[in-house]
Amino acid sequence: MIKKFFITGTDTNIGKTFVSQILLKKATQNGYNTAGYKPVSSGCKKTSFGFLNNDALILKKNSSVILNYKEVNPIFFFENAPPHILSQIYNENIKIKHLSIGLKKIMKKSNWILIEGAGGWYTPLSYTNTFSDWVKKEKLIVIIVVGIKLGCINHAILTEKAILSEKLKCAGWIANNIMPEDKYNLYYIQTLLKYIKSPLLGVVPYLRNKDRINLKKIKIKLPK
Repeated sequence: MIKKFFITGTDTNIGKTFVSQILLKKATQNGYNTAGYKPVSSGCKKTSFGFLNNDALILKKNSSVILNYKEVNPIFFFENAPPHILSQIYNENIKIKHLSIGLKKIMKKSNWILIEGAGGWYTPLSYTNTFSDWVKKEKLIVIIVVGIKLGCINHAILTEKAILSEKLKCAGWIANNIMPEDKYNLYYIQTLLKYIKSPLLGVVPYLRNKDRINLKKIKIKLPK
């Protein structure tokens, strides 16, 4: 059976990709043939292979199966702006069926797939569809990454309520300390434990050097 999980966040820049690479590494250690999938991205950096999205490169690097860049990230825009706006400006429509086609290709190679969204739960792909519409179509299991900061409590509660209202399964949430921990961080997490119905899968400590990940020190459960 192929396991497919969709990573969403309480906001943009709250560490979805960083958490995704941790989950991919842990799933690989557990014997799965893992693959990261970033169907839509915006914002690229110059590499020796051209302009590519950094999040997609990280997912590709941490997948245990061999994937080419286009398999990991079939739809990408150079500028760092909402995908639906860029698609309109450059007349490149984002069609939900293309996201599904890309997923089916990866399903032929992997039995544990982590799909990373863009921004938050209701990030638009067009003026008629959001990322959540595609997740609902594919019946994907959702994981929420909560960036621990001021405002995260409201965002996390709203995100879970939206997911559950779509009759989707939320496998759990991960608290990611995106800035040096202050005296309130623990209170944020304790509050969320009271309000979020889905299980807490783990807490990621603040790390200054994100290139060196010690999995033994990061206590995250693999979603079921």
